[in-house]
Amino acid sequence: EAPCSQLLGLLVLWVPGSSGEIVMTQTPLSLPVTLGEPASISCRSSQSLLHSNGNTYLSWYLQKPGQSPQLLIYLGFTRASGVPDRFSGSGSGTDFTLKISKVEAEDVGVYYCMQTIQVPPTVVKPQTETSLLGGPAAHQCCLPGEQAPQSTL
Repeated sequence: EAPCSQLLGLLVLWVPGSSGEIVMTQTPLSLPVTLGEPASISCRSSQSLLHSNGNTYLSWYLQKPGQSPQLLIYLGFTRASGVPDRFSGSGSGTDFTLKISKVEAEDVGVYYCMQTIQVPPTVVKPQTETSLLGGPAAHQCCLPGEQAPQSTL
């Protein structure tokens, strides 16, 4: 009976909205950007993402139209392999920022942050939409079944 009760306890932890769930928010709600100019997106967590091992469990993703999400930044500020150095992550504890030093056309897509310190991982809410000045606004898109608030370039 002990293993069953342990499993039940674990499942309770996974129920969305259960006590202690980390809530993520992202700002600004609207961010017009210009090619060649800098852009930044802020992400806030309701709880610290700094683990006792010294790592910060915050990741940034970019989802380009018609593609799967691409990992940009992990552990708060480490660029994933192949990610251009114009992308950088900063922050600690509960407040984080993704910066693009000079926006390029290929940067168009949906951006979002995600915490991975707690199971299940959670993504930001509410959504943030940005658009290139002088161009058509991009449409928001999410993974099927996700309520993933994001920033759209």
